[in-house]
Amino acid sequence: MGNKSSSKVNSTILTPKAIQMLKANTNFSEEQIREWHVGFLRDCPTGHLTKDRFVSVYEQFYPGGKAKEFCKYAFATFDRDNNGTIDFTEFMLAIALTQSGDLDERLALAFDMYDYNNTGTIDTSELTKVISAMYDLTGETNRKGDHDPKHRAEEIIRICDVTGNKKLTKEEFIAGCKNDPIIRRLLVPNV
Repeated sequence: MGNKSSSKVNSTILTPKAIQMLKANTNFSEEQIREWHVGFLRDCPTGHLTKDRFVSVYEQFYPGGKAKEFCKYAFATFDRDNNGTIDFTEFMLAIALTQSGDLDERLALAFDMYDYNNTGTIDTSELTKVISAMYDLTGETNRKGDHDPKHRAEEIIRICDVTGNKKLTKEEFIAGCKNDPIIRRLLVPNV
């Protein structure tokens, strides 16, 4: 019982150990980490970002779109301990990777987000769902012909699938995104 109450208290406290871990795993200084922590606690006083709040934040960045489906993928990726919330450490690691990770790291993160069933590959069904979620997020309404999510997914897999098994491994996904700027813009728009 003592552990449960202490973990709730610790979720709002930024310990020297947490600062050192974040400094070692991000490009943020101690001062920046402390500033982010203050902002995080302002928005999430419990020290935990819930799924609903996560969606709300995304909706602010994409006011013309629907963020819920895309956020399902992103939230599951950032909630590393699978407890249903994102704590400050998970939040900072996600921010660091999405803002300043190198290209391969950012593409690997995108792959992990899209490999929703954690099989180590992305198939047409998963990719179709992700493309639909991205269209929803950005407010894209044209989903006919070349813009049909299933058609797009099949085309991307055809281009990137080196082994011919109609699935993309992380390596195939990264190579495909690096070699084809159109695919990269669609699947990882801010990279």
